[in-house]
Amino acid sequence: MRRGLGAVTGLAVALGGCASVPNVGPTRGQVAADHRSHNLTGFALAEVTPDVAAALSQSPAPAPGLSALAADGRVDLIGPGDQLAIDVYEVGVALFARPGGGPAAGGGFSPSAQSTTLAAAVDADGRITLPFIGRQQAAGRTPAELSRAIEQALAGLSQRPQVSVSVRANASNVFFVSGDVRQPGRFDLGLPRLRVLDAVARAGGPTAAPSDSVVRLTRGPRSAEARLADVAAGGAQDLLLLPGDRVELFNRPRTFLVLGASDRVSQQPFGAPAVTLAEALARTGGPSERVADPAAIYVFRWTPAPELNQPPRPQVWRVDLKRADGYFLAQQVALRDKDLVYLAPARVNAIAKVAQILGQFFAPVAVARSVAR
Repeated sequence: MRRGLGAVTGLAVALGGCASVPNVGPTRGQVAADHRSHNLTGFALAEVTPDVAAALSQSPAPAPGLSALAADGRVDLIGPGDQLAIDVYEVGVALFARPGGGPAAGGGFSPSAQSTTLAAAVDADGRITLPFIGRQQAAGRTPAELSRAIEQALAGLSQRPQVSVSVRANASNVFFVSGDVRQPGRFDLGLPRLRVLDAVARAGGPTAAPSDSVVRLTRGPRSAEARLADVAAGGAQDLLLLPGDRVELFNRPRTFLVLGASDRVSQQPFGAPAVTLAEALARTGGPSERVADPAAIYVFRWTPAPELNQPPRPQVWRVDLKRADGYFLAQQVALRDKDLVYLAPARVNAIAKVAQILGQFFAPVAVARSVAR
């Protein structure tokens, strides 16, 4: 019997270490110990003070986002694939029209002005082909510039010709909207300059909340992204669209995780432009009264490195909710996308679990002794 008691005592000593007792995660002491001696990721650990809370309440500096693609360009230039209508007006000797109307086979004379409309498609080389004057460069010119070029080419062939060029079908001055919008498609760019938010509106708007939507603008080989809620109308990120721009919207909700000694371990969407640590705890029921250590509420975050082109750095902050002012500090700490809120278990839980496990071992001994008596 003594030998059995000795084995049980040894087991109790072995279970005295927290690492040997099942738990939901590290206690406050284990987090501090890991920071000092077993810090594989190199995370920094800090307590939330009023100064730290004030810094954490501020929004991060906005990334360049769409403004990185800012560029000048025109939306009134003819391009390959455009369908043109060319109106030629002639007086006297008509090259294209005969008296009484209709195209002229060999020209005609009329004292009044006559007009003829020619249809032309801009080919892949950016040129059009017209009767009598042959191929003309159209791509890269405005309709007015092409009109003057055709008039010059007709000089000497027609008496005082005047030409007006208009675009019937636009194939080059267009933009595309796709993704999580209500009416994706291809849209024409007109002379009134359109911006990114105009493009989203043309497509019926996003299918998700602006704070959950990411807009990506692709311009040539380059792309940039921004939260739709961060794109202010007429602001630096609300760029003027250029021909060929592609606007894509993605439903990408911002979320945070709640783990540890909580009754509702879960992934939570922001559902609002900003969420504080206090609000996050309230959503998930707060620290569990049975197992949590209210003095050990942590926020785990990957923070951007101050050096350019360096990987983000892990940072951990602790809020002590055993102190009354900890609740004011929790109201200031603003969470960011993919933050992890960890509620550490109380160390006394490990002791209670050791006692429970020892009880399971001692129970058979007690029963045996009772039967023996």
